[in-house]
Amino acid sequence: MKVGVFDSGIGGLTVVKSLLEHNLFAEIVYFGDTARVPYGIKDKTTIIRYAIEAVEFFKNFDLDLIIVACNTVSAHALDEMREVSSCPVIGVVEAGILATANALKDKNANILILGTKATINSRAYEIGLHAEGFYNLQAKATGLFVPIVEEEIYEGEVLEATFRHYFGSITAPDAIILGCTHFPLISEALQNHFSKKSVLIHSGNAIVEYLEKEFDFSKRYENSRLEFFASENPESLRNIAKKWLLL
Repeated sequence: MKVGVFDSGIGGLTVVKSLLEHNLFAEIVYFGDTARVPYGIKDKTTIIRYAIEAVEFFKNFDLDLIIVACNTVSAHALDEMREVSSCPVIGVVEAGILATANALKDKNANILILGTKATINSRAYEIGLHAEGFYNLQAKATGLFVPIVEEEIYEGEVLEATFRHYFGSITAPDAIILGCTHFPLISEALQNHFSKKSVLIHSGNAIVEYLEKEFDFSKRYENSRLEFFASENPESLRNIAKKWLLL
């Protein structure tokens, strides 16, 4: 199978990492819209327009599936992408909701949802979790984590100060939804701040869980062919991919 992975920038590489670890696809085509990142502060109409343009880009490839690795796009533009795509389009939000429901048996579990402003304002996770019977939810827009991660700050005082800024009055939740694909890179620091017992819902792992439920992956691929494209400075994206994916 050949899959396209779309993200507003580089964060979706954490989803690619999970796909590679589970040997799901023979070929992976990654497209990051690095010229127009971040999406998390943009309005819905703009996000939809950019997402549809990404589908048009992927029409240059013979794909079996498109994965939307961006939580913001998954929250705002999935239906519109599906309308113009000739192959299935799967988003990380619906996968994250499924993974949360599977991980937590207690419907009263305290769940903290983190994401960009656009993702949190969409209430997509809350709507989906309510449908699964979860109502003890806190949602927090934590957009500062994105540039911090892109500066390769995964621990230390800058990150701790940002935790204090965002989480001063929040006690350790039972689960934390990492509703931005940058956030897995600070997952260890998040658990150190809250509790090792807090279950982390990682978009990459969640999408793998969702795909294995919905599709037949009886054949596995040990050496996936990777192609990386970006709307600006593709070489920088490839260099980050080498570092994050250990290529």
